[in-house]
Formats: sequence, structure tokens, C-alpha cells
Amino acid sequence: MIREFIERWKNCGDEKSDTQKFWLELLHDICESENPGELIEFEKRIQLNHVSFIDAYIPETRVLIEQKGMNINLDTPATQSDGSTLTPFGQAKRYSDWLPDSEHPRWIVICNFQEFHVHDMEFPKAPPEIIRLEDLESDARKLLFLVNPKAATPKEIRELQISEQAGELVGKLYDSLLTCYTDPNSPESQRSLNILCVRIVFLLYAEDSGLFKKGQFHDYILAHKDSSRRALMDLFTVLSQETNDRDKYLDDDLMAFPYVNGGLFEEVDIEIPQIKGQPLDIIIHEMSEGFDWSGISPTIFGAIFESTLREGTRRENGMHYTTIENIHRVIDPLFMNELTATFNKLRNNHTKLKAFRKELTTLKFFDPACGSGNFLTETYLSLCRLEIKIVNALGELPLLSVSIEQFYGLEINNFAVAVAKTALWIANIQMSKEINPKAVLEKECLPLKKFDHNIIEANAITYDWSELVKPAQVSYIMGNPPFVGHQWRNKQQNDDMKLAFHDL
Repeated sequence: MIREFIERWKNCGDEKSDTQKFWLELLHDICESENPGELIEFEKRIQLNHVSFIDAYIPETRVLIEQKGMNINLDTPATQSDGSTLTPFGQAKRYSDWLPDSEHPRWIVICNFQEFHVHDMEFPKAPPEIIRLEDLESDARKLLFLVNPKAATPKEIRELQISEQAGELVGKLYDSLLTCYTDPNSPESQRSLNILCVRIVFLLYAEDSGLFKKGQFHDYILAHKDSSRRALMDLFTVLSQETNDRDKYLDDDLMAFPYVNGGLFEEVDIEIPQIKGQPLDIIIHEMSEGFDWSGISPTIFGAIFESTLREGTRRENGMHYTTIENIHRVIDPLFMNELTATFNKLRNNHTKLKAFRKELTTLKFFDPACGSGNFLTETYLSLCRLEIKIVNALGELPLLSVSIEQFYGLEINNFAVAVAKTALWIANIQMSKEINPKAVLEKECLPLKKFDHNIIEANAITYDWSELVKPAQVSYIMGNPPFVGHQWRNKQQNDDMKLAFHDL
């Protein structure tokens, strides 16, 4: 049915005669709505300085649709009937501004039959998600938000797809690098390999996201591929040094890297093998040239790296990935629903809204079995998105006050600790860009915030939590503690279970 829809509308579509037929068919064939005519309103009247009409509006999901003809460029401004010049999105935004508050769109969709530009009005300054007619066989679920307010957003779906692809690449790199070690089964080699993978992926993310110059890591490692081991060792050293502390005779390509810090490149005693042949090709060609890391989801970041661990290791430590949906089943009723309701109540009272924004920066969150940081990262993202709403309501400077330093975690696996910290750093970079798309990320986000004392390697059963953060300072304790079935527990885990449940 989807293929027939694509073929039917490929290279055709007239705004005047085809809009209603197109959208009714799309809602039925793509979104599987049995009664699309009951969902969507066409030619919705709106009073500007003159009577005008919104092409289509879906009340249940608050979607405003601005339809254009097949040959119309959706980014090009056009002269309106009142003499103003607006892009199709600007035109739709003007309609939105004249709607009652209860009908303000959550989504604005600009369409020319061949492309859908989906604007999330929670983040009106962010670029739209672009969905193409020709890709609907794989991307149909990205349009389910049209009929289901609880459906994953196009951005969430895209992040999941990218993150799954990234996981496959990381697993491939891990397996390839493992063969470079003299003693790949030793704890020292395993730990070093984990750290090396985290660092390489961060560098790939940094050059794609705007934290570094585009292709900076790629060009550096390609130029030194015949001595890649030494090149990586030198780069890791430089990234942990402030510019003024560096050797003034460094090569220009090394000196050009910014100071990163944050603890990610601080440890020097890791084992780095000779990297040649396939591992180097994977880094240069598949991971750098062939993949864009800027779109990965930091919340799914843990799952990406857990894919590099052996299945036995995951099972032994009770490690598993909790979906974003399930994370929200915990954090929404625990605090996000209440915080969102407070914002909605105060959004027109700027004095109280400013105080509420300040209050958000005082909250502290603790996950005593944080794994790769999924709960902490998704909570940070949710708080930042709430703060962005506050900033937009107040019309204040686009700067984040919520900080990753408000988050604490314990985790028994040292690799997961490194991943959790890196996921929060990536989340901070993404939110800085989301609140201010014009931000120079190197200035906004570097050096990385150092929070070595916030997320630490420790056994949550035997460790005194108050040594990490005082109980009176913690606003919320959350998470999904790992469960290890008795048939897979080792002696230490059995002893821990007896210690935890000795009174039962």
C-alpha cells in the first residue's frame, strides 16, 4: 500500500486540486487511519487582518499543514496577498500566532507532495525534520505523530536508526581493535580497549557536531596513518592540555585541536596497540567518511557501547538497555509531569517563571545503579527542553542554566562509568546547539565540564551513598537496578545479595 501511494504521487501534485485527496490517502494508507475524514479539517478559517484559510489542521494532534504545489521550493520566500514576503513556514507560523492558545500547533508540516518539512514547535528555532515521499517505505513511522500524540517523533525515530547503525560500527571497531592487542583477554587490555573506543567515538562525534572543525580528526589520523599509534597517543595528550601548557613546538595539526579536558583524555596509562590495516580503515573510511555521528541519541549511547561488550559480560553484570519510553514511565510521574505542569501554570507570570527556572538548577538527581547513564541522560535532556520552553516564554538569552553537574551515579563497571560521563557530555553539546543553533560549540561547550566525583565506579550495595552526595541534597533517586538471575551470579554477587537481604 505504501509503495502504491508513492508511485501514485511521485512527480505530481497540484495545491488547489490535489491537497485534500493527498492528505486523506496519506492518513489512510501511511498512518492507517480508518476514518481520515473525521481527523483532518481542510480550509480552516482564520482571521488575520483579513479572512484567510489554513490548508489543513488535525485537532487531535495539533498539526497545522501548509501545502504547496509540487514544484515549490519549501525554503523560498514568496510575496503574500498583503505584500509581505514569507517562506511557507513563515506563512504557517503567522497562522499559528492568530490561533487560540488551545489550538496552537504542536507541529507545523510544510509539504509540496514530494517532501514533508516537520517543524517541532516545542523547539521553533530548530531546523525541520525532512521526510521524502520516495523514502516512505522505510520512514512511514515518522509520520505516525500525525494521528497518534504518543507516537515517537520523527527526530526520535531518526536518532534511534542512527544510533543502531552507530552500534554496529562500534561493535565492528571493537572486534577489529581486539585483534591488535598482544594479550586481548587480559583485564588491562580489555579496560584499555574500552577507553580507546569511547575516545575514538567522542572524536568522531566532535568533528561531525561542530565541536571540532569539520573532518579535523579524520584529516589528522589520515595524515599519520603510518604511525597511528604514536599519533593517537600524542593527540590524547594534547586534548588534555590547556593551550598555554602545550609544547610550543608542536606540529600545527596537533596545536589546532582545542582543549577538551573533562577527564575523558586525562588517563595516560592505557594500552594502545599498533593500529594498521582493517581497524584503521574502519576508523577512517567507515566511521568518519561514511557516517555522521552528530545525530546519535546520547540516551541510547549506552546501548551503543554495550554492544561492544560480550553477551556473557552483559549478563554477568545485569546490563541491559532501557528504552526512552520506559525511562519516561519512571521519570514522568516521579517529577517531569509536575515540573511541566508548574511551567504551564506560570508561563504568563515572568517573575515566578524566572524563579522556577532558578529552582530547576538546584535539583539533584541520583541513580545508584546507573549503568551507561540512560536515566541520567534522558532526565538531563528533559530538564533542558523544559528550560528551553522557559527561555522562549521569557524571551531571555539562549543560554542553559541546567547543568550536568546536577547528576550523580554509581556503577560497578568502569567502562559503563566512562560511557555515562561521555553520554552526558554529548547531551550537553546537543542541548547547547538546540537552545542556540548559531552557537559556536567550541566556545560554548569546551572544555568539558569535569564531574569525576559525580559518577563513580562503586558497588551500590556495599558503598556508602552519602559519600557521593548528601541525602539532604538529593531531590530524586531513580533508575532501573540490574537484576542478575541466581543461575548467573558469581560468588561476589551472591555475597552482595546476602548482605543486602540479610534481614529478610
